[in-house]
Amino acid sequence: MKFTIEKTELQKGLARIQAIVEKRNSMPILANVLIEASKKGKSSQLQLSATDLEVGIRGVHEAKVEAAGGVTASAKKLFEIVRELPDEPVQISTTENQYLDIRCARAKFVLAGTAAEEYPTLPEFTPGKTVTLQAAVLSTMIERTMYATSIDETRYNLNGVYFEVLPDGGKIRMVATDGHRLAFVDRNVGPEVEGLASGVIVPRKGLAELKRLVDEEDADEIELAFEGNNGLARKGDVLLVMRLIEGEFPNYRQVVPKSVGRRLILATEPLSHALRRVALLSAERSRAVRLHLSEGKIVISSSNPDLGEAQEELDIDYSGDELAIGFNAKYLLEVLAVSHSKEIELGLQDEMAPMQIRPTNDPDALAIIMPMRV
Repeated sequence: MKFTIEKTELQKGLARIQAIVEKRNSMPILANVLIEASKKGKSSQLQLSATDLEVGIRGVHEAKVEAAGGVTASAKKLFEIVRELPDEPVQISTTENQYLDIRCARAKFVLAGTAAEEYPTLPEFTPGKTVTLQAAVLSTMIERTMYATSIDETRYNLNGVYFEVLPDGGKIRMVATDGHRLAFVDRNVGPEVEGLASGVIVPRKGLAELKRLVDEEDADEIELAFEGNNGLARKGDVLLVMRLIEGEFPNYRQVVPKSVGRRLILATEPLSHALRRVALLSAERSRAVRLHLSEGKIVISSSNPDLGEAQEELDIDYSGDELAIGFNAKYLLEVLAVSHSKEIELGLQDEMAPMQIRPTNDPDALAIIMPMRV
């Protein structure tokens, strides 16, 4: 194998796979990138692939291929080498013992490699239906839900985001919950989405890779498909495949409060800063803060027997009954961080009912946080 490629193009392809390559030693080859150079007539291309057996990505890049072939090498080390090279074309060839000979300007590296045949193949499936979505729409939906997924591996059906096509035509919804909080967001994407598989759970890691893909500078539209227990996303010459989570997502609609007695509009930034300050003296494990609502103000407080107490007051437009309720400050702050709205609406019923949080600039996004004893 022998090819020449622009340094920036190679660096971009290697950077894309860094979060996927397996860093644990259960299968050392999963820490490698699969490099395949092909040549057909006058056209040639380079393909970079990586998988951890659950999520896989494959990118096609322009390159001048002199000799076709394949090899695998440490994804991390190759990326570190390429990143430090000067902005000149990079020439890579393989030796008889599967080592990579890397040359750029006056720099030369020899990196250990292994035969391409030893690398596991990415899941292959050709979906019957793909739907094209705006990258910016997907990016927002992922950001406003993924933080609420569970990291408890024993609750595997909550380790991802639930994706469904709503029955009222042309709308999709993404939902996430860890049992203590819930987040969902709806988007109207047009009637063609009705053919997309609904009711699937997309794993957190696969979703994180999809978020990186839709946030790339040249991302405009993304092709999305689900079939069986596989999911697929395609952006130009980049293909992302993932194994979906098998299991039943809980009936999240039961958690959404049917009525809200108190609605407050608060400026997002002052509330976020106040929560951060007060949470400094909250209990390490629970991060509990107390919200006390009274006429014209809301008081945020925390208490820790080992550290002390903190309190901060914010002015609000409120004239109803008093209410005191406790919440995990971390959960509240994570909602505020992804709201991207100058103001948020809090919906409160009583001290035992969950709180609703909605950005005022997006009525189709909602977060719900369960209360706690303080």
